[in-house]
This record gives sequence, C-alpha cells and structure tokens, in this order.
Amino acid sequence: MSKRDYYEILGVPKDASEKELKKAYRRVAMKSHPDRNPGDKAAEDKFKEANEAYEILSDSQKRNAYDQFGHAGVDPSAGGGFGGGFSGGGNFSDIFGDVFGDIFGGAGGGRGRGGPQRGSDLRYTLELDLEEAVKGTTVKIRVPTLVSCVECGGSGAKKGSSPVTCTTCGGVGQVRMQQGFFSVQQTCPNCRGKGKMISDPCGKCRGHGRLEEEKTLSVKVPPGVDNGDRIRLAGEGEAGPDGGPAGDLFVQIAVRDHALFERDGKHLYCEVPISFVDAALGGELEVPTLDGRVKLKVPLETQTGKLFRLRGKGVAPVRGGPTGDLLCRVVVETPINLTKHQKELLAELQDTLDDFGSKHSPRKKNWFDGVKNFFDDMKL
Repeated sequence: MSKRDYYEILGVPKDASEKELKKAYRRVAMKSHPDRNPGDKAAEDKFKEANEAYEILSDSQKRNAYDQFGHAGVDPSAGGGFGGGFSGGGNFSDIFGDVFGDIFGGAGGGRGRGGPQRGSDLRYTLELDLEEAVKGTTVKIRVPTLVSCVECGGSGAKKGSSPVTCTTCGGVGQVRMQQGFFSVQQTCPNCRGKGKMISDPCGKCRGHGRLEEEKTLSVKVPPGVDNGDRIRLAGEGEAGPDGGPAGDLFVQIAVRDHALFERDGKHLYCEVPISFVDAALGGELEVPTLDGRVKLKVPLETQTGKLFRLRGKGVAPVRGGPTGDLLCRVVVETPINLTKHQKELLAELQDTLDDFGSKHSPRKKNWFDGVKNFFDDMKL
C-alpha cells in the first residue's frame, strides 16, 4: 500500500518552518492520541502516521532526502534511504519529548530531560449546597496522596548514601537492541528508566522516596462557582519520584440539587404555587430568594406559567459581570378536598361564567375552535 504524503499528514506546506512543523504535529497528535481515543484503531493509526511524518520532516537530512526522492529516500528497504524510518533507528521518545515537553513537562508524563519527574496531578470532587456555591465559602478537605519522604529527602536512598549509576544502561535509562537495519530502544529493565540504582534503600520509605499520607487542606471557594468549575491548588498533588516537584490538586465543584431553586448560569428559577382566587383577583405574595423573602405583586387574571422577573436576585458570576435574576413561574393550583358547600359555590360560579360565553375563557374557545377546524379538514 502506498504511503500518504508526510506534509499532507501534518497539514503543512512543503516550505513549512521547523516551528510550524512542531505546531502542526502537536495538533494532530493531541487529537488522535490513544489515551484520548481508547479502542479507536483509526485514531491510533493516525497517531502513528503523524509520528512517522514528524520524525522524517524534523530531521533536516531526512527531509532533504524525502523532498528529492519521496518515501524511497527515507525507506531503508528501498536501498537508498537514510536507514532510519519510523520503525528503524529513530528515537520516538525524543520526538514525543520535544513536542509535548512544553505541555506535560517532558516525555513520559512529565519527565524533563536531565531533570526529576513531576508528580501526578490529583482531582477531588467537592459537593456544595447552592447557597455555598453562590455566596462562596471555605471548606476543609482530606486528600490521600503521596508525599516526599522526609528521612531520605525523596531520593529513596538511606541517609548518608546516594543512588549509584545503573551499570546496565550507563545512566541513560534506556537500552538499544540492534537487529540488522532495525534498532529498538526500550526502557532499561534494571533501573526502570531512572538511570540510577539504590544499593542501600531508606528504611522508612523502603527505597520508594515517597510515602502515602492523608493531607488536610483548606479550600477557598469564590462566590458564583457552578457545576464543573475547577479550583487549582498548585503543588498539592502527588510528590514527584526521586525528589521531583509535586503535581497540582484540582478541586472540581459539584452543586447539590436545591429544594426550591434551579440554576441556569447566572439566573435562578423557582415555581410559585398560587390559589385560583389569587390568580383571578390578584394579590401580593411572599416569595423566597437566597437573600431572604421579598414581596411579589400578582396582577389580576394571571394565567399559570406566567414568569415574574426579580432583577438582581440571581447569581453574581465567578468570572465577573452583572448579577443574574430570579425568575418565578406561577402555577395556579386547583383546590382539592372541597366541601359540599364549596362545590355548590363553584358550580354556581361556573353557571354565571357560562352565561357570558367565551368572554371569561378566550383561550378555551380558541382551542376548541382549533380542534373543530382540524377535524373538519380531515373530512375534506
């Protein structure tokens, strides 16, 4: 099967600069990375294709050969290539580290070249009441994590000693196996990629350099947060191995359902039940807000579903802007458990209403007229 053009794979012109190549590769690789597309074979193939394209085009000699001879110029099986190819002597970890290092701190989840690996980020879901989310609060949380061992300073070696260079890989952390034209680079099985070995491990952490611990942290929740918002606590994640810097803790907000209010962005909604008499004759009601009770004037002849807006009684957005409103939806409640006398009064009222035809129920008349027209049209 013929291979696709490398420039086409990355979506760049043939005169693209090194910076443009790296930016294009990062965009394609991030979109099709297997971690973001688990089980997606097509995405995995695109990811491998992008890696191969970038390895060739990021090397000036290989790029010149490719520009002159196409895939034959860089394919060792073609007899005239550079012998690297994607499956050959190319160092995939170097490619990955170059492009993703500025995002993740280096290849392999944050390991910078020549530097200790950064610890993992943690996530904590914090449940809040609506009032706490709207007005802000301070909450203490307990988070299980890995902390650097104080006894050995995170090195894993016994106090007074230090790790020694791995004799298998010579401190590189990787070993290379050569088979004809092909060479495969793998993580050193002896030091597991660290490049160093601990001959005399710390008695407290047993050579791991980190210990499991539960930390108590104080989280300041700003007013106006909503479901899905995250609060970043820098350096409160897991400590990095070998004394590396700690990751971050991301506190994700989850707002509990409220008995009275529903939130939609900066606005609040609530249903206000009113009696048949109040809806017909009008009146004044007390309605709840997050700041206390307020008076709501209901005009006469109010229909169910009518929305009343109380300006400024909603939520002040966490990222700034005007405070939202509280929208009260009126629901006219049908009376129940009527006495005989009350039923007689309602029947009498109905008789008086019928005497005036559709004057008191225009929507009812329009609806029945619509039904009649619908069935008349069906007969045609």
